[in-house]
Amino acid sequence: MALPTTSPASAAAVRALRTGLRGELLTPGDAGYATARRLWNGAVDAAPAAVARPADEQDVSRAVRLARTHRLPLAVRGGGHDWAGRALVDGGLVLDLSALRAVAVDRASGTAVAQGGARAGDVLEATRTHGLAPVTGTVKAVGLAGVTLAGGYGLLAGRCGLALDNLLGARIVLADGRAVTASPEEHPDLFWALRGGGGNFGVVTELHLALHPVSTVLAGMLLFPLAQAGAVLRGYRELVAEAPDELTVMTGFFGGPGGEPLVYVLPVWSGDIEAGRPVIDRLARLGTPLAGTVCPQEYAAVLGMFDQVVVDGRHNEVRTRWLPAFTDESIDAIVAAARTVTSPYSGMYVHHFHGAAARVGVDDTAFALRRDHLLVEIGAAWEPGQDPAPHRRWARELSEALAGQALPGGYPNLLGPDEYQRTAAAFGPHTGRLAEVKDRYDPDHLFRAVAALEPTDTTSGA
Repeated sequence: MALPTTSPASAAAVRALRTGLRGELLTPGDAGYATARRLWNGAVDAAPAAVARPADEQDVSRAVRLARTHRLPLAVRGGGHDWAGRALVDGGLVLDLSALRAVAVDRASGTAVAQGGARAGDVLEATRTHGLAPVTGTVKAVGLAGVTLAGGYGLLAGRCGLALDNLLGARIVLADGRAVTASPEEHPDLFWALRGGGGNFGVVTELHLALHPVSTVLAGMLLFPLAQAGAVLRGYRELVAEAPDELTVMTGFFGGPGGEPLVYVLPVWSGDIEAGRPVIDRLARLGTPLAGTVCPQEYAAVLGMFDQVVVDGRHNEVRTRWLPAFTDESIDAIVAAARTVTSPYSGMYVHHFHGAAARVGVDDTAFALRRDHLLVEIGAAWEPGQDPAPHRRWARELSEALAGQALPGGYPNLLGPDEYQRTAAAFGPHTGRLAEVKDRYDPDHLFRAVAALEPTDTTSGA
């Protein structure tokens, strides 16, 4: 366990926060501090000088100003699902937005306003009674701001784009403590950067989101034995190459009930149900499923399908690649990795990017990869107390095995602190423009969520 450290700067900042913060402030020794410094990834062990839980935007502004005045390292925690631990900081101040989770829905305009700490599940629950759906990632517990600011691959990508493509505006507290609105009309350069540049420009306290008339979808998870993995993945390759916008399909593998790896296919058809049935029947014929069914169901229910593999407290390492498509070589590498997986909790999750997401102009947002592709998320997970080395090695070896077929860069939300060069490559032609926006709004680099925007970083990654 990391030991809390106290510096004169942190002590002065804590004293000022105690007198001015309306929300909760936790420091070492306080009941609740130990819980407040835990993340989804139990391998992260950092001891902040203080954890502030703002009650409102004014609290956020106050905390940011104090951190800047006292030169205190600052981290922002939304859902706490960043595997690399960027939501915590040793000896610094953590802004925990968990008290800011309100969601307001405007059915007439088909929009919602969600506070900065809202999770995907919060927004789904608020919108489902209106027959509307937000564009989120694939797990309810993940903070929506963190997902949206970096991209937001989800099960409506073909029809509705990425989560960031559905961001209409945001309230953001800047490094000097000012709260501004970023939108196409106000601070348009900042709005551009927020859509893909991550949480490197301030603390987002509100997101203004476009919603979609999606309630019932044709969806489900089909599970296939590992012996059929090659045939299933090759069939998946053929099917997604011609998938219409209404169909977005995930695939990959994870541990089954007995720990054995199972291949899964998770289709979501968001168009007319009857029109989608022939496509779904084709998916079911990729192999002989061991279990699972695809049927009409509420979209909100689909987002709970990965809850069983996203368990707080396990230790995790994530590696990632962008593939233009599956090749025979990449499929063989994936099947070999599934056969040699070192933990029943580890798996691989392939996100399908096409349709509406691929039709957004490359220069319209900071997210630069606007061609059809697959996002491969390699998740090694193990119980606390186990030797991490074999699990980390397994994830990294699979990543390296896919590198020869991969596109440059990778999804910044999943890249680790040792992968600076890949993060920079992910932004491609936008790296320079992002750095200019960064210098304009955060010249002292108070916010350090994305390594590629930090010129002092010299680490590199394959």
